[in-house]
Amino acid sequence: MNCYLHDGVAAVGLCSFCQKAVCRRCIAREAPRLVCAACAERGTVMGFGYRSEATIAGWPLVHICTGLDAVTMRPKVAKGIIAIGNIAVGGIAVAGLSFGVVAMGGLSVGLLLALGGAALGLGLSLGGLAVGRAALGGLAVGFQFAVGGAAFAPAIIDGQTCDAAARDFFLRWLGASFLPAHCR
Repeated sequence: MNCYLHDGVAAVGLCSFCQKAVCRRCIAREAPRLVCAACAERGTVMGFGYRSEATIAGWPLVHICTGLDAVTMRPKVAKGIIAIGNIAVGGIAVAGLSFGVVAMGGLSVGLLLALGGAALGLGLSLGGLAVGRAALGGLAVGFQFAVGGAAFAPAIIDGQTCDAAARDFFLRWLGASFLPAHCR
């Protein structure tokens, strides 16, 4: 079998994407998959990708991507002011695994706000497991305030306890709807 571009040159393998026979000169990447230069140049992808042309400090205003990098077979990471994907890093990050100033997702790590199944942050955290300065969740661990089925913090609200400092804080920032009935 010969290379699809160079008739007289023996092929060393098939491109993982286009399945064309390629010689050593036509290979763009060998590991972990054999990829021809044409597919690598086209940016053959597994998943979806969008990156806005507008940028702030070198970061795209919006970056949305899902799937795997075709060459490395690693999950693609959305990085932008607004980042959306399976994994996202940005000002506002929405993903299964998200890191940002405001982060939302299955596992979210946020500086100001974290929302998710497991939410970890320095500010307000809301989730099944919430850890932060102020935490609301099934299991809430707060550096200062916590509301939850199991709440741990200097000032807590749980099924039996309604600390006045925690009540005032959550009323001021979130309103009465986030408080249990015995605390309103």
